[in-house]
Amino acid sequence: MSRHRFQALEYEPAFLSLGEEYWDEVQAATFPRHILRFRNDALLPLMGLDPAEVTDVDFIAAFGQFQGREPFLAMRYHGYQFGEYNPRLGDGRGFLYGQFRGGDGQLYDLGTKGSGTTPYSRGGDGRLTLKGGVREVLASELLHRLGVRTFRSLSLVETGESLWRGDEPSPTRSSVLVRLGRSHIRFGTFERLHYLRRPDLIQRLLDHVIHYYYPHLLEIRDPKERGCVFYRELVARTADLAAQWLVAGFCHGVLNTDNMAITGESFDYGPYVFLERYDLGFTAASFDYYGRYAYGNQPAICAWNLEKLQVPLSWVIPLEEMAAALKTFGDRCQTTYLKLMLKRLGWADLPPELGRSLVAETQAFLSRSIISYPQFFISLRQEFSPEWAADVGHFFSGSLTLTPADQKLLEAWKRCYFELLQQATPPQRAAIPQTLRAANPLVILTRPHIEQIWQAIDQEDDWSEFTATLELMQA
Repeated sequence: MSRHRFQALEYEPAFLSLGEEYWDEVQAATFPRHILRFRNDALLPLMGLDPAEVTDVDFIAAFGQFQGREPFLAMRYHGYQFGEYNPRLGDGRGFLYGQFRGGDGQLYDLGTKGSGTTPYSRGGDGRLTLKGGVREVLASELLHRLGVRTFRSLSLVETGESLWRGDEPSPTRSSVLVRLGRSHIRFGTFERLHYLRRPDLIQRLLDHVIHYYYPHLLEIRDPKERGCVFYRELVARTADLAAQWLVAGFCHGVLNTDNMAITGESFDYGPYVFLERYDLGFTAASFDYYGRYAYGNQPAICAWNLEKLQVPLSWVIPLEEMAAALKTFGDRCQTTYLKLMLKRLGWADLPPELGRSLVAETQAFLSRSIISYPQFFISLRQEFSPEWAADVGHFFSGSLTLTPADQKLLEAWKRCYFELLQQATPPQRAAIPQTLRAANPLVILTRPHIEQIWQAIDQEDDWSEFTATLELMQA
């Protein structure tokens, strides 16, 4: 068996060292074919690897054939799914491949999806459809480009099996996705330990999380105070994440507690959708019959999940302190939302109190007009001109096609933007085009676009639109 470049990484047995109460050792499946469909060279320097020296064969050997890396760990967890507690969860079609220190000194996980059955597969085949892999690559890369704190996709290998699924035309193609992020430890990892009535394991896991992911808190000597500050920071990170989703126009779809990372990262989004129109009531999952995980409800659900996390943590952290910390969630989320939305509108350093009216006018226009949510920001990026500061009549004279009704709706927004331009300093106005470029990629990744990308792959094995979309995200 030949060595591959990913074997040269110095893997750390961080989660492994917690002990067998937290994981099961599993074996990767063997697959009839291995075709590398995506490799994320942008992540290789973080791993200490030179993209020019890493071949496609290296990717396939590591993440398709799983040569030279053991043990693989299926992580144990429970979770609230659509509000109901489920103790029959855990990694059912993937595992923790390994952990390593990035060039920034932080610990990172490599995790698989679609790599075979585990003790938690619950009768499933442990596989990932190729369409599911394509969707996750596209989502994770666009979220990253939009400034959302998210797991990234490292590789996607097509594996040559035919899978049967109720939500896709079958048989359909199979794949293994490898993703990179800070930690796969979930809210549900703690919830399982409460279910088992094991406060000793909760304390051990909390110490582990703080040591690896909140190390600045180790300066706090009192364990209870340290735990309180940890929870406050988790509330802040999660509130920021919810705001990032809203600004990105992203609906996760299934915000169960087993899909919430203890590090405040976005991951495990299967039926996600990027909005076509601004609609707070939009739901991504066809099975979300009552709109529990609607786009506009995401902050409230994140807060609910944080409240449920208080139950296992209350064994080791004072409950009243956590309850007080959770009360800060709403203000934190709203403040972050205003700041990030102003960036999408071109204002990088505008105080929220000055930009609040512009954000409100933006919401009002987008909720009542027929304009596409992502197209509005793309057009703003493409059309903004210094001439806007001279005359409101110069606004949107090109790519943004508006009906007479939408033109009328946009008048209040134009006046608000114009007034801010009048108040801005010359350096502030000069920075707007760069801010717009940084905040607004030229990609509209709505459901029809994803289906178009997939149809070309499925019917013609044509990956050109997939590749072009990923390249356009960087523009």
